[in-house]
Amino acid sequence: MVALKIEDIKTCTAKLFLGGEFDLFLVREVNIVTFNRFTIDGHVRRGYYTEEEIEEGGIESLSTWKVLRPFCFSLIKGKKLPGSFSITLQLPVKEVEAFLEDSGLHTALETIQGLCMNIRYEEGNMTVVTAASLSFFTMDKTIDTEWELYVQKFLKRSGIAFTRE
Repeated sequence: MVALKIEDIKTCTAKLFLGGEFDLFLVREVNIVTFNRFTIDGHVRRGYYTEEEIEEGGIESLSTWKVLRPFCFSLIKGKKLPGSFSITLQLPVKEVEAFLEDSGLHTALETIQGLCMNIRYEEGNMTVVTAASLSFFTMDKTIDTEWELYVQKFLKRSGIAFTRE
């Protein structure tokens, strides 16, 4: 786990809420505080969709940021800054497979419960905290380290400046 302090909050926020840089990620949870506290659970209610819609849309157990981003943006846009927000994004299974292959890791896909980044804004500061969740305990932190590097490369490619805390 690494905490990255975002240097240019305006750029990061624009890319997060207006751009498509984060769209491939799945949403575990969103909390936005403005005039009320809004909480979004990213878990898809499978009964809402037909089996055909699930198959055609490639709908997973979590909604994508692309789907939820407009709703979240509608909650923060306006003349006043939000009091705070936190967004927990998770790498989709297909991307986890590519991550393991690109990193040269020989870990079974089913043992990775989630590769997440937690984006937090509060009191005028923004941080991105990485987290790797496995289905077993290990002292080996290679997956954590590789995930930290992946997130840092992702932010750099997206033009988001940061420093390690």
